[in-house]
Amino acid sequence: MQQNVFRGGAVNRWRRRILQGAGAAAALAGLAPARLMAAGQMQQPILRGTEFDLEIAPAPVNFTGTPQVATAVNGQVPAPILYWREGDTITLRVTNRLPVTSSIHWHGILLPAEMDGVPGISFGGILPGQTFTYRFEVKQSGTYWYHSHSEFQEQSGLYGPIVIEPKGGERVKADRDYVVMLTDWVDGDPAKVFAKLKKMSDFFNMNQPTVGQFLSDVGQNGLSAALEKRKMWNQMRMLPTDFSDVTASRNLGVRLAYLINGAPADKNWTALFRPGEKVKLRFINGAATTIFDVRIPGLKMTVVSADGQDVEPVAVDEFRISVAETYDVLVEPLDDRAYTIFAQSIGRSGFVRATLAPRMGMSAPVPEMDAPQWLAMQDMMGAMAMPSMGGMHHGAAVPAQGTQGKAPHDMHSMEGMHDMQGMSHGGMPMGQMQHGGHSMQMAQGTPPKVTHARTEYGPGVDMHVDMPRTNLDDPGVNLRANGRRVLTYADLRTIGGPIDDRQPTREIELHLTGNMERFMWSFDGQKFSESKPVHFRKGERLRIVLVNDTMMNHPIHLHGMWSELESPNGDFQVRKHTINVQPAQRITYRVTADAPGHWAYHCHLLYHMEAGMFREVVVS
Repeated sequence: MQQNVFRGGAVNRWRRRILQGAGAAAALAGLAPARLMAAGQMQQPILRGTEFDLEIAPAPVNFTGTPQVATAVNGQVPAPILYWREGDTITLRVTNRLPVTSSIHWHGILLPAEMDGVPGISFGGILPGQTFTYRFEVKQSGTYWYHSHSEFQEQSGLYGPIVIEPKGGERVKADRDYVVMLTDWVDGDPAKVFAKLKKMSDFFNMNQPTVGQFLSDVGQNGLSAALEKRKMWNQMRMLPTDFSDVTASRNLGVRLAYLINGAPADKNWTALFRPGEKVKLRFINGAATTIFDVRIPGLKMTVVSADGQDVEPVAVDEFRISVAETYDVLVEPLDDRAYTIFAQSIGRSGFVRATLAPRMGMSAPVPEMDAPQWLAMQDMMGAMAMPSMGGMHHGAAVPAQGTQGKAPHDMHSMEGMHDMQGMSHGGMPMGQMQHGGHSMQMAQGTPPKVTHARTEYGPGVDMHVDMPRTNLDDPGVNLRANGRRVLTYADLRTIGGPIDDRQPTREIELHLTGNMERFMWSFDGQKFSESKPVHFRKGERLRIVLVNDTMMNHPIHLHGMWSELESPNGDFQVRKHTINVQPAQRITYRVTADAPGHWAYHCHLLYHMEAGMFREVVVS
């Protein structure tokens, strides 16, 4: 973002000074080491009550074998688990010991706007050496988290879990209850990572098309089809494996580690159980940039809560947890043995594991990571894709006018392609594409047609989707047809229904836009510095329509109000604070504008938010 809302570059310069030169050891020695989740450690730091004192300060850490400086809370990474009770009034005194402005945002918590913790939007931030007092009534229960909303401090360690006990007790009882917080850590300066992405958006993507894959395609589909497939992607100047901004590669000058409760895979964070007990695992994705796919081989997981809200129980083998989402699951291990909690990144560049075990020191086999797929037709063309194309490894994108990409006109040789109308190249019809003279069958009947704002036509937008898909039953790329029962949004039903029975009286449509080659991200082609606030009328019930015109997932978070996701038919589905919008997908959700003030609204992929996929919402 090109405003001072999140700017704090001085802290990164300060971190570099600590880690460089002959004085590095002395400087590190002068800091209290962060308390991390050591190998086999079960107990996590917990603070309970209604009065809390939190101190933000630097602390040395070592997740990758190289000493680094983290942004810690009370000397801990992750920050302490805060246990609250529904109905209590909470007071949190947060002191900033950094040399730059800091902040804490209480993610998913309903509170007054001035307590939300977003510098430049809801308050001025916490200046160096100062203490800011947050005070608000707790109006909900469930699993949430907190993190900095100041530049890249979240990436450098400032995040922690929140568990809120319901007034009437837990709906689903468990014998054991654990927080499982998934995060990613980048050695060095996150601002340098951002700069690399701006110069070359695929800098960290090591899962590039290979000669081996080409030869495999030749064997399966023939030389002509294999060449055509690569020609199409080259013309679009896009990668079929662009799933994450930053990956776990260690040979690009930046080391990234995936963590569970602050422990990398080799530290094997462990939670204990007795055979036959019900164990609740509160999964939180507090990563800056990584979407995780989670499973526990040998155990079914029953999802009982999404984003802190109880849902009708659904049994699954695996679930995708996008950045900022939370899921509570129940497991019932019956055998006297260890089980691996396995979380692999969406791009299959790395994983992190922990262990459920009857005794400390035990471990279980760690599965191999799944092989990555290529983005499919539905990830580029939305409803233009046939149902049978979900597992295809090729497709056609829709470059926008004014970009360097070219529309792939000569694609009649690609298998599975039929007549295609409705695609656009800068708003101009591309004409009919034929294969065998058959009519194109729409995946969901008549797909919705969308209107692109005039601001979407420019150098910041490289792709438009004119007929997005609306299905919620797609687990997403790299999870399709993997032989496991995978959770989708179509499975989720919030218990108790919507919080507001009124139908929306107004609709706001926003497009998630970007230029992947230039690493530009925005709403409707406008980054935050170019945009005007979105206005909600106090008390109104409205519908938000989001259309993803890109080939990446975007977890969208509206501060201060619930987002009540609708089914493709417009029925209430599930209540969430963060909604992941898949590539080429159109989703709708209802919002009751019951929270006056200024609120942040953004993609929760940190580098996308910094690049401009952010808006201010004003409720008045």
